Amino acid sequence: MKEWIYGRNAVYETLRAGKRKAYRLKIAEGIQASVRLEQAQQISAKRKLPIEKVSRRELDGLAEGHQGVVLQVDEYPYVQFNQLMEAARRASTQPFFLLLDALQDPQNLGTLLRTAEAVGVHGVILPQRRTATVTPAVVNASSGASEHLLVAQHNLAQAIEELKKANIWVIGLDGGEDSQPVEKVRLDGALALVVGSEGEGMRRLVRESCDVLLRLPMQGKIESLNAAVAGSIALYLAWQARGFK
Repeated sequence: MKEWIYGRNAVYETLRAGKRKAYRLKIAEGIQASVRLEQAQQISAKRKLPIEKVSRRELDGLAEGHQGVVLQVDEYPYVQFNQLMEAARRASTQPFFLLLDALQDPQNLGTLLRTAEAVGVHGVILPQRRTATVTPAVVNASSGASEHLLVAQHNLAQAIEELKKANIWVIGLDGGEDSQPVEKVRLDGALALVVGSEGEGMRRLVRESCDVLLRLPMQGKIESLNAAVAGSIALYLAWQARGFK
C-alpha cells in the first residue's frame, strides 16, 4: 500500500533515512526554494526518482499543509519486538525504550517520536490495537524523526514482561498519589518508559505491570501536563541521568 508523505522536513528525512521504497516526488509549480527542498530533489535525482512539477491544487488534493512538496512511498515499515531488543544489545549504551499505551492524537505521537529520536532511544513500542499509528500526519508531526526510529507494534503487557526478563527497569509515567517523585527514581540504567493515553493514562494491566510509577513535579494550578509534553520531559530527564550519552 502506498501513501503520500508531506511537508519539507518530513519528505527530506524520509528520503534521507531510506527505510521505505519511494516512487515519485511532486513539487508545486512556482514554489519558493529552500535548503530542505533542494536536498530532497538532489536525493531523488541520485536515486532516479521521477520529479514532477504540478499545480498547488493537485497537492491540496493529496495532503493538507504540504508546504509545496509530497513524496509517494510504501507504508511505514514496522519492525518486530525482538529486533528492538537486538538493537539495544548491539548499542554501546544501556537499553532505552519508549512504550506508548494507546495514544490517540497523531500530533502527540509525532511529538513523542521526535523527542525519542532526539534522546537516542533504541526503540518505540506501540499497542497492536486502539492506538494512533505512524501515518503521514505523524511523520509530519515528528518532522521526519519517525523515519530514523525502530517502531514495533506488540502487546504491551507481554512486551513489559520480556523487558523485565532482560533486566530492564519499566517505569510508568503517572500523576497518581502512589507514584514516586522523580528525584526518588533512578533513570540511569536499563530503562523502558511507559506513557499513557491522553486523559485516561495507562490501562490497568499496563500500569500494574510497571516496576515503579513516576510523577513529575508541578507547581501551577493545572492538574496535569499534556501526554506528549510529560513524556518528552521524562525522556530528557532519563537522558540527563544517563550523562547525555
